Amino acid sequence: MNEAERIIKKLRLTSHPEGGYFRETYRAKQKISGNVLPKNFTGDRNISTSIYFLLDGDQVSLFHKLRSDELWHFYKGSPIILHCLNGDNYKKILIGNNFSKGELPQCVIEAGTWFAAEIKNKKSYSLVGCTVAPGFDFADFKLAKRSELLKRFPNREKLILRFTN
Repeated sequence: MNEAERIIKKLRLTSHPEGGYFRETYRAKQKISGNVLPKNFTGDRNISTSIYFLLDGDQVSLFHKLRSDELWHFYKGSPIILHCLNGDNYKKILIGNNFSKGELPQCVIEAGTWFAAEIKNKKSYSLVGCTVAPGFDFADFKLAKRSELLKRFPNREKLILRFTN
């Protein structure tokens, strides 16, 4: 059993629809009323939620977006490369702990941003945490359709083909 398999077992992670493995570790008991949330939300939301998220080897997290901001926290393993498409802009973020190489221990993916993730060292794994506020609900999660992203970002075809099904 390799290190990634040990972590998956120890943290009781399961497969995530966007790729990789996860387990929710926190869901705030307090809720935000749907009438004070932006109009694109339907119903109440927990104030915040948090998960463990692990990618192993050449696994990727497919392009998706959320209605809430998502804060990524680096824990262990290889750095992660986040590919972000928002408006007409592309941004690459390195999550890790080697500051001299431009890695950050945490970052925020703003609500409505299409984003995908991959491990920098494909012979390794990466364990991160993701905190969402207002809290995560699958009603707020949208997995990208390749055709829609290609139409919206035609100059990012290679990236989109790699991170969509």
